[in-house]
Amino acid sequence: MSQDDCLFCAIVAGRVPADVVAEDEHALAFRDISPQAPTHVLVIPRVHQPDVGSLAEAEPEAAVGLLRLARRVAQEAGGSYRLVFNTGADAHQTVFHCHGHVLAGRSLGWPPG
Repeated sequence: MSQDDCLFCAIVAGRVPADVVAEDEHALAFRDISPQAPTHVLVIPRVHQPDVGSLAEAEPEAAVGLLRLARRVAQEAGGSYRLVFNTGADAHQTVFHCHGHVLAGRSLGWPPG
């Protein structure tokens, strides 16, 4: 998939609307359209990388910025949270632009999945 076909790149560019809850120079956070917890926010880097490992290797400053924004979103939700990065189709990654799921607002069981 090219960056031109990437849903999350279109959200970053403002071509596709999203319920944005926070943003900074490195990342954008918006509500998931199919929430799995009372707080379910996706945090994505402004740069296109297919997964969190690729982001960390190619753009370490963007990776740190993404984690900082995820933490800020989670703190604003209050209490405990989980930050999940699905990597690859078998891990149920459906959009191949790095993104983390901030989940909070309910008890989160273990083990996940």
